[in-house]
Amino acid sequence: MTEEASQQEVRIPADRVSYLIATAARAPSVHNTQPWRFRANDYAIDLYADPRRKLRMDRDGREMVISCGAALFGLRLAVRSLGYLPIVEPFPDPPRLRLLARVRIGAAAPVTPLERQMLEALPHRHTHRGAFDPGPLPAGLLSGLQHDALAEGATLALIDRALAYQRLADITSAADRQQHRDLAVREETRRWSRTADDPARDGVPAAAFSAGTRREPGRLSQRDFDLGRRLGLLSTEGPPPAATAVLLTVGDRRADWLRAGQALQRVLAHAAAKWVFASLHTQPLENASIRTLIRDRLSLPGTPHMVMQLGVSHSAHSTARRAPEELIEP
Repeated sequence: MTEEASQQEVRIPADRVSYLIATAARAPSVHNTQPWRFRANDYAIDLYADPRRKLRMDRDGREMVISCGAALFGLRLAVRSLGYLPIVEPFPDPPRLRLLARVRIGAAAPVTPLERQMLEALPHRHTHRGAFDPGPLPAGLLSGLQHDALAEGATLALIDRALAYQRLADITSAADRQQHRDLAVREETRRWSRTADDPARDGVPAAAFSAGTRREPGRLSQRDFDLGRRLGLLSTEGPPPAATAVLLTVGDRRADWLRAGQALQRVLAHAAAKWVFASLHTQPLENASIRTLIRDRLSLPGTPHMVMQLGVSHSAHSTARRAPEELIEP
């Protein structure tokens, strides 16, 4: 943090801490594990990863850090809603691996119209596994989402050629079949999926996945949360997504993962402000060799961290979140 930023630093209003944490916690996370915790003092909020919520298949913690990066962007956006610029210090104490970022309140600056729209969209932003509405995306939105990614040090590459899409579909289908045969992966998926009457505030509820994995035209393979139990309540029949994209960063280290998460939430919040949502495909990217394969087969200019398909929907079925008081680091 620069001396100038330090001089602009202001006290965090005590009565807004819960709001700041709750807004950050609206972020997407793999399996809706919500693997983040926070510690607040008078002048900073620290963001920690919660390894107890890390998936076993996420050995390096990559997906956990990406999820926390998404929460970090939400925390930044919440600070903006108070009329200030956030001061972000990533990895402020490197030996403490769980401590991913420190956020302070900096200089006063009015919230922009787009930031206000994104804030209003956060309560209904959700990972979209169901059918999309017919029709194209709003004019200019895709270029705006690409600008969002660039602003966070990432790239949103559009998969708009038939050959590139088919290569991506083949890779995601193969990865999905391989995971479906892995008993440990199936058990972990079962652990984080919920029945319709489950009161849990984490995991993927039955209303957010379908009963089966039937491939719909134009849709990439989705993770099977139902696992033959006929619990899923979501219908996937309908028009195909309007666009397919891959979120990239130059490298594949922890700083890149944190950066990718922030870019992801910025893209998703902007899209949701226009009632555009994304189905997120993480299963083909959980293996470093497959990330490299996707990069090479599609000639992508970086390491892929998220595959997404975007479409219009007026559904507002967001998944539940844990209360802010449950997210406080002791």
